Amino acid sequence: MSGLWIGAIGFAGLMALMALRVPIAVAMIVSALAGYAWLAGLTPLLAYLKTAPYSMFSGYSLSVIPLFVLMGMFASEAGMSASLFRAANAWLGNRRGGLAMATIVGCAAFGAICGSSVATAATMAQVALPEMRRYGYSGALSTGTLAVGGTLGILIPPSVILVVYGLICEQNIAKLFMAAFFPGLLATIGYLIAIAVYVRRNPAAAPAAAASTAAERRRGLIEIWPVVAIFAVVIGGLYGGVFTPTEGAAVGAFSTFLLALVKRQLGWARLKRALLLTAETSGMIFLILLGADLFNSFLALSHLPDALARTISGLDVPPYAVMLAIMAIYILLGCVMDELSMILLTLPILFPIVMGLDFGLPKAEVGIWFGILVLTVVGIGLVAPPVGLNVYVISGMARDVPMSETFRGVMPYLCADAVRVVYLVAFPSISLWLVRLLG
Repeated sequence: MSGLWIGAIGFAGLMALMALRVPIAVAMIVSALAGYAWLAGLTPLLAYLKTAPYSMFSGYSLSVIPLFVLMGMFASEAGMSASLFRAANAWLGNRRGGLAMATIVGCAAFGAICGSSVATAATMAQVALPEMRRYGYSGALSTGTLAVGGTLGILIPPSVILVVYGLICEQNIAKLFMAAFFPGLLATIGYLIAIAVYVRRNPAAAPAAAASTAAERRRGLIEIWPVVAIFAVVIGGLYGGVFTPTEGAAVGAFSTFLLALVKRQLGWARLKRALLLTAETSGMIFLILLGADLFNSFLALSHLPDALARTISGLDVPPYAVMLAIMAIYILLGCVMDELSMILLTLPILFPIVMGLDFGLPKAEVGIWFGILVLTVVGIGLVAPPVGLNVYVISGMARDVPMSETFRGVMPYLCADAVRVVYLVAFPSISLWLVRLLG
């Protein structure tokens, strides 16, 4: 049996294990070990296992993941989400739909120091959901806004998912962060427009709140200046080449730790919880990365990704049509799979295909552009039915709102997402202009 067939069987076996609810890391490791042994034999497999895991985990670059996770945990425990929401609400809350708009802006700002979608959604829900309920917002709009706002946690840099993409595809993480900034801002603006259109058509869903005084607006800005300073130092330092992504993550984690101490929000219990959650999350990500590395090695040995890339490159199909088809595949997978599993499962096959197509761009820019597109559609998958991980998280916190109602609430935002995806595919310069300017 040829290596291509063995690669296809291994991929099918992986999908079958995932369908049986086997954890993605275990499914990848089992499929990879069986396929590698089938192709190369047991002795080469043992020789590979002797060095590959150590080489992977001893690398300095992987330390960026737990540091950014720790930064987000400190931010969550320090109550920074409440300050960000109050500041946004002071400026936008008096408009019709203003609380929903303030939630989106607060999620974008918190995502800039958190980097996790689920953490952003869950943390902001604790602050914004009671306020929207108090002012009579509909269940669909309030929960839908929180679910979608959480996706900004991975769109606004720094993003853990983007770090994983950079490590797997060997792309420059600092340039990926540069490329993600404007698309993340575009997503925020698109969501604000979606809210404005929705409340114009359904005024009863979002009554206007009381107007804030000038003093309240000033106080809101004063409360958030440390958060803005941390974001400016971390992202500005990365963009300016002052420090590497790992150093930036360390600066961000230490800064949020100091801020939490100054605000007297980080007692021993919260510090312990932040450290334990960071260890659990990082351990889960590292195990998945190990599975992905083993599975990538097995697929490379089978030559399946190269064969698919050559076949698709030889077809008489425009490269942009192939890219749109790949984006559609990601959106469909996102309906039934979490974001980390999705990108680690597909990148070994789809990344070589994309890099083999001619988009009229340098290969280095194609890798960065594709990363932003993947990040965008992963965010869509987090709220798209029937799974939508963020929807499940918010539904668990707002048990009086049926999940079907929350899915209805995310539909206006999905329309904005569809427009954004088309623009990002059609105009790569939207993602690349800051990279070209600062690179």
